[in-house]
Amino acid sequence: MAVEHDKAEILEILNLYGLALDAHQWDLFDRIFAEDVIAEFGPAGAAWTGLETFKRSFADFHDRLDGHQHTMMGQLVHVDGDKANAFSYGNWLLVRDAAEGGTTWLGTGWYDDELVRGAHGWRIQRRVCRLMSWSGNPSVPEPHREHNPDMAVNVLREHAAAGKVAFLKAIQAK
Repeated sequence: MAVEHDKAEILEILNLYGLALDAHQWDLFDRIFAEDVIAEFGPAGAAWTGLETFKRSFADFHDRLDGHQHTMMGQLVHVDGDKANAFSYGNWLLVRDAAEGGTTWLGTGWYDDELVRGAHGWRIQRRVCRLMSWSGNPSVPEPHREHNPDMAVNVLREHAAAGKVAFLKAIQAK
C-alpha cells in the first residue's frame, strides 16, 4: 500500500508540472523539483542545474509566449525505496502571435524522470525531455538567451536500444 501512495504522490507531481508551467506559477516548481535538479530539455536546446536557474529560465522563455498548454499523459512510475523513476508522454502547444509565418507550434515527446524522496516528499532530481515530432511554425519557440530550440526529432526505440532511458533501466534491473 505504501508503494501505491508513493506512486499517487509522484503522479500528482508529474501533472502539477503542466499546470504550474501554463499558469506561470513558478513557485510550484519548488513542489515538483529538487533544489539540485538537473533538467535537460532537448526541445529547448539547453540543460540547467539548480532549481532557481531552471525556474528563471523557464519564466523568461514562457513569458515571451502569448499562451501555451502542456499536457502530460501515459505516466508510468517505478518506486525503489527513496528513489523512483517516472516516464511520461507530453504534448506542448506554444502560441506567439508576433511570430512571422504562423502563431502556433505543437510538439510531442516524452519525459524521463529520476525522483528522490526527501523531507518534503517526492521531487524530480533529474529530468530528460525529448522531442518526438513537431508541426507548425518553428519560429514560435524562438531562441532567447540560453534557449536554443532543437527541432531534431528523437525516436524512443532508438534511445531505448542505446540504453538512454532511465525508466527502462530501472524496471529491467528488477
